[in-house]
Amino acid sequence: TRHDIAFSINLLTRYSSTLIRRHWNEIKHIMRYFRGNTNIGLFYLRGTKSTLIGYADARYLFDPYKTRSQTGYVFTFCDTAISCRSTKQIMTTTFSNHSGIFAIHETSRECIWLRSMIHHIQESCELSSIRKNLTVIYEDNNACIT
Repeated sequence: TRHDIAFSINLLTRYSSTLIRRHWNEIKHIMRYFRGNTNIGLFYLRGTKSTLIGYADARYLFDPYKTRSQTGYVFTFCDTAISCRSTKQIMTTTFSNHSGIFAIHETSRECIWLRSMIHHIQESCELSSIRKNLTVIYEDNNACIT
């Protein structure tokens, strides 16, 4: 729910087993940021269409030393971001098309989970179900679109 610090947390978790003083200072900086921004949250406006929309992307050979690409996705519901992820791919890909296909695969897995979670919440609150709506996932890789 705190997309504003997701990248910082992602970077710090890479060093969670071998923290040094610099990392602890960054953790304290994030905690001070929390204390000063307690009013930040997810807001849903009345009248917005309850649709789930996904955006997927991959960055080929983001880490050339380990030959890993970067995968990222964001999902919005009622025009508010509810899920995002940016991570190094676990497999080595040889073409940008392959890294894009891996990104769309990860995005579709998250989409299935989000749709079931939203459906469960809507069913519990006796709201109209998301099952009638299609979920569009946007991707800029031509191989994935095809």
